[in-house]
Amino acid sequence: MVALDNLALVFVAGLLTALATGVGALPFFVFDDISTRWNVVLWGLASGIMVSASLFGLVLEGLAVVDGTWVDAAVAIGPGVVAGVLLVVVGHEVLEGAEVDPRQYEEADFKKLVLVLGILTVHSFPEGVAVGVSFAELGLQNVPAADTLVVGGLTLPILAVFMTIAISIHNVPEGVAISIPLRSMGVSEWRMVWWAVFSSLPQPIGAVIAYYFVTLAKQFLPFGFGFAAGAMVYLVLTEFIPEALDDGQGLPRNGRPELAAGLVTGLLVMIPLAFV
Repeated sequence: MVALDNLALVFVAGLLTALATGVGALPFFVFDDISTRWNVVLWGLASGIMVSASLFGLVLEGLAVVDGTWVDAAVAIGPGVVAGVLLVVVGHEVLEGAEVDPRQYEEADFKKLVLVLGILTVHSFPEGVAVGVSFAELGLQNVPAADTLVVGGLTLPILAVFMTIAISIHNVPEGVAISIPLRSMGVSEWRMVWWAVFSSLPQPIGAVIAYYFVTLAKQFLPFGFGFAAGAMVYLVLTEFIPEALDDGQGLPRNGRPELAAGLVTGLLVMIPLAFV
């Protein structure tokens, strides 16, 4: 059985990433608006962090747990990558045409709220899965000290610490994007924070489910790493970067320099994952 205290810890990590989305609303306590330039930079930063964390964290960790050749590792991880991409694709197909406008949060009836939650799950669940699988070595014996980090008296897998931080940073620009239209409606600052957090609530749920699954079925751990990496990279390529380019249309060169600066910074921030 999976220890309940471990499940609780993973849930808290996922909840922290959800709360980080609310940080995106905090600038509106001070400023009336966030400049387009900074918004594009933030989307680029989030994209770089997600891609870097997926490749240097999840994929490399998945390769490390496979006892065999690189071909064996690719065969073990590949189906997970494909499944992660398919989750996002199928989710979008099922919910096609059902765009979520944050304005709907304030006006949602029960049926609309279910739809909103469905769309948020498609977007946020894979990130929660990434957090959950990164905790796979939590509480295991004989884990090398170099692969752990002591935080608040708890010995945690270093990958889990990096991944929780990465998803949290990534969630900040999402919180900004959610808050902008709510601001135009005159929604109060604290309600903007709440709705930003609400948009990421599937993450702690996804984290617990993923951790429980890979703990019970260790042979599926490479699949879990691949699943999370595939889903996140696909989201970056099909949503985050296009969103940044859309936001930057009024900037010189359509905001590409700002996007590139954010991407490079995000990649560099997470490169240490390749060496832990």
